[in-house]
Amino acid sequence: MGDIISHLSCCPECGSERLFKDGQRILNDGIRVQRYLCRECSYRFSESGKSYKQCQTSGKRQVCAILQEAKNLAENEKQTLSCSSTQTDKANMNVKGLLVEYCFKMEKQGYSPATERMNRTALKVLADRGALLTDPESVKAVIAAQKAWSPARRRNVINAYGLFLKFQGLTWDKPKCHVPQKFPFIPTEAELDSLISGTGPKTATFLQLLKETAMRCGEAKRLSWTNIDFEKHIITLNDPEKGSNPRMWKVTQKLLGMLNALPRTNTLVFGASSMDSMKSTFLRARKRLARKLQNPRLLEIHFHILRHWKGTMEYHRTRDPYHVMQFLGHKSLKSTEIYINIERTLFEPSSDEFTVKATNQPEEVKALLEVGFEYVCQQEGLMYLRKRL
Repeated sequence: MGDIISHLSCCPECGSERLFKDGQRILNDGIRVQRYLCRECSYRFSESGKSYKQCQTSGKRQVCAILQEAKNLAENEKQTLSCSSTQTDKANMNVKGLLVEYCFKMEKQGYSPATERMNRTALKVLADRGALLTDPESVKAVIAAQKAWSPARRRNVINAYGLFLKFQGLTWDKPKCHVPQKFPFIPTEAELDSLISGTGPKTATFLQLLKETAMRCGEAKRLSWTNIDFEKHIITLNDPEKGSNPRMWKVTQKLLGMLNALPRTNTLVFGASSMDSMKSTFLRARKRLARKLQNPRLLEIHFHILRHWKGTMEYHRTRDPYHVMQFLGHKSLKSTEIYINIERTLFEPSSDEFTVKATNQPEEVKALLEVGFEYVCQQEGLMYLRKRL
């Protein structure tokens, strides 16, 4: 399709002025005739007004002859089905045109391909379930009928349709949707390692990368070979998702060995396969391992869980929320606070007894801090540190 046409007056079928160019038709005499498509009713017509897409009608009438009766009834039924099918095609084309226009506007506004794909899918689901996208009340009725949707899914669909209305210059009374905040599932390191060791080379490397760097899966999927410094053991991320800060990590020799074993048939480390394909492979392996190891907790692990696990472990190791914020690429400490709460719960001390040390030697203070002692106070030239038993 092309741009909206302004020099034509209106559609000969519905009177709408919202018209698209729809290619050209070359006649037998070589003359090119511009064709148009109505944005409202999907009616095709040329500059001469001749339609190229309409229900096929017949001037034949049912006759009073017994031998011809069944034949004419069949023809009438065929005509009815043809008209019904054409109306359905028009409706489908109308929705398709709306989605194409919607995605094009999202792309112009700088939305990520993942957000564009998610919003397009949400609107298509609404249309498939009977919603008229140009009627907010119809959409609200369909959303209200989806009892199986989670609050997060409902919120995403509402936001996707709200953006659609904004692009159309329309408004609506947005339905309420409360998404309760939940703490993510945090597996043990042994459970993560059992998943990694039980999957194929490509999936295992992908999981190990997420475990050590806390990348989002989309960021890891876009990782290229030029982002890896095998000599210095450094991986660089300069194309983060969700407006995060760029990051660099020092990784283990184990991960570098797994990366080096992958075939280099593409500029991307994990090739040109889609994220959906990688997720499907992982879900099959996860289900198999959960059944084999008799551990249903494995079924709760998905790609993003490794990011939550790493954030929690980093705070437990350093007790420095600013370090965790930089490690994960957060722009606000508010996004990092959840890992502080999780760490305090998971690693809640089981005893209130402490070992106390006092010293004024810098080297001894450094050694005590390295083995887990915490600074308490300083009095009379001595520094007091303690460690929970």
